[in-house]
Amino acid sequence: MVLDALAGLGLYGDGRLMALNSFENRVYQAHLEDERTVVLKFYRPGRWSDAQIVEEHGFSSELAAAEVPVVAPFALAGATLHHHAGFAFSVSPYRGGRRPELDDFEVLEWVGRFLARIHTVGAARSFVERPTLDLASFGLASRDWLLTHEMIPLDVQRDWEKACSEAFEMIAATALGADTYTEMKTLRLHGDVHPGNILWTPTDRPDGGPHFVDLDDARTGFAVQDLWMLLSGDRAERTAQLSGLLEGYEQFREFDRRELALIEALRTLRQIHYSAWLARRWRDPIFPINFPWFGSSDYWKGQIQMLQDQCEAMAEEPLYA
Repeated sequence: MVLDALAGLGLYGDGRLMALNSFENRVYQAHLEDERTVVLKFYRPGRWSDAQIVEEHGFSSELAAAEVPVVAPFALAGATLHHHAGFAFSVSPYRGGRRPELDDFEVLEWVGRFLARIHTVGAARSFVERPTLDLASFGLASRDWLLTHEMIPLDVQRDWEKACSEAFEMIAATALGADTYTEMKTLRLHGDVHPGNILWTPTDRPDGGPHFVDLDDARTGFAVQDLWMLLSGDRAERTAQLSGLLEGYEQFREFDRRELALIEALRTLRQIHYSAWLARRWRDPIFPINFPWFGSSDYWKGQIQMLQDQCEAMAEEPLYA
C-alpha cells in the first residue's frame, strides 16, 4: 500500500522500505528508483482534520522559505497532503542525523538561535485551524476523558482526581489558565521540541547543525513551550542549559522572562496529557506491547505522586538565566 501511494504521485520505489519509529502516525523510509530517499507519513485517522494538517504544512513551508532548517513535505501534484486507501499522507525528504549534545553550550546556543527564527516566523501570523496549548485543552480535557471512559482504577481514582484538582488550581492562576492572553504574547510553535525531534549533522557540512523535524504537534502557545523540553538534570544543570539556549535565542529575538514561570505548569499538563494519550490509543495493538506498565493501580499511584511533586515544583521560584 505504501509503494502504491508513492506510485500514485509518480514516485516509484525500488522495493526497499523501512518502518520508522512512530507511535502516533505510521512513518516509512522508502528508496526510489531514481536513487532518492523519501519519508512517507500516514496520519492517524481522526486526530487532525485535513485543514489542520495543511495548516501545519503551510507553517513548515514558511519556515523553509525563511531558511530555517526544518524538514517540510514536498509539494507534489500541487499539494502537500495526499490520500490513498482511506489514509491521508505526506512525502518529505529524508534527513539523517543524531541527537544534539545538549551539555555543550555552543550546541545549545546554536539551537537557541534557530528556535528564535522559528518563533519570528511563527509570530508573523496566527493559526486558524490548529488548537492552543492551555489548561483547558491539555489538562481539563485529558482529565475528563480519562474519567468518562473509566480508565482509572476505582481504588486510586479519588486520590488522582484530588491531585489533579490541586495542580489545576495552581495552573489556573497562570497565563495558561486565562481565557484571554493580555500580558504575554502567544505565537505559532513547533510544539514538541525535545532532543529526538532535532537531528544534528556534522558542522563541517554546508547544511551542518540542527534540523527540526515532526511539526505534528504544532500549536499556538507561549515561546517557552519550545525550550523547556530541552532542559534536564538538577536545577543547576537546567539553569546552565537555559542560559545557553537564551544566549542564542536573544541574538535574534527578545524572550519574555516571565514565561519561565510557566515551565513546571507546562510539564504538569504534558504529563497528564500523556496519560490520556496512552489511554486513547490503547486499542492500537502497538501500545499494549510497548507500554505494558500503563493502566495499573501502581501506574496511577505513580501519577498521583508525580502530581504532588509537580505542585511543589510549581510553588518554587522559577528558573532564571
